[in-house]
Amino acid sequence: MTPRRVRTDLVRQYVITGGRDRPSRNTHTLELVTLVTATGDRPVAELEPEQHRMVRLCRGGYLSVAEVAGHVRLPVSVTTILLADLIDSGHMVARKPPPVARPTDLDVLEKVLDGLNNIL
Repeated sequence: MTPRRVRTDLVRQYVITGGRDRPSRNTHTLELVTLVTATGDRPVAELEPEQHRMVRLCRGGYLSVAEVAGHVRLPVSVTTILLADLIDSGHMVARKPPPVARPTDLDVLEKVLDGLNNIL
């Protein structure tokens, strides 16, 4: 009889977040498109391996939460918890996504086009 294999990927994610299913503080609402970057002025030796990878990944500039999750191969829910912890500790900063663009008035665009045609 062969021994049963236990799926450790389900346990691992629970362990990575310390058993939490949301950030310890609700100060950071991270959406998929929220941009994060490493501050670069905090020591990383005390970080967990996943958090260390996130900081190293984001040293080059801003990445979205979804991009970070993809690069570190963790679910977005786990990534969000770890990123919020990193923001709380000062290792990372978040920038809100740009506001949704408002539709431009078609009449204004036609007047601009007419003005450009008159110049040419």
